Amino acid sequence: MDISNAAPLHRLRLISVPEAVSFLLLMVCSVLKRTTDFNAVPVMGAIHGVLFILYVIFWALAWIRVRWSFGTAALYFVLSVLPAGGFFADRKLKRELDDAVIASRARREGTVTA
Repeated sequence: MDISNAAPLHRLRLISVPEAVSFLLLMVCSVLKRTTDFNAVPVMGAIHGVLFILYVIFWALAWIRVRWSFGTAALYFVLSVLPAGGFFADRKLKRELDDAVIASRARREGTVTA
């Protein structure tokens, strides 16, 4: 991956954790709705919906720009529908971005280290 492709990955990484947190909070609100009189599902559902739509848009842009294989793109999509998957996506994207920065610096300096 080239460093110029870092922006779509960075945007996807920025939205992955808030999307995962909103999913978990939506699940908690859903349980509270059924066990108490507290009903925050409409509000939390809307927040999670917006974050999920942003995640899917950023995922699609990253897939197109970075030219992921179908398997990699599918993995990131599956992580978006798992309750804590956004945390794993964030960690994996961080590694991918760090690798891109290291590779870019090595090419710029003319040195390649393993």
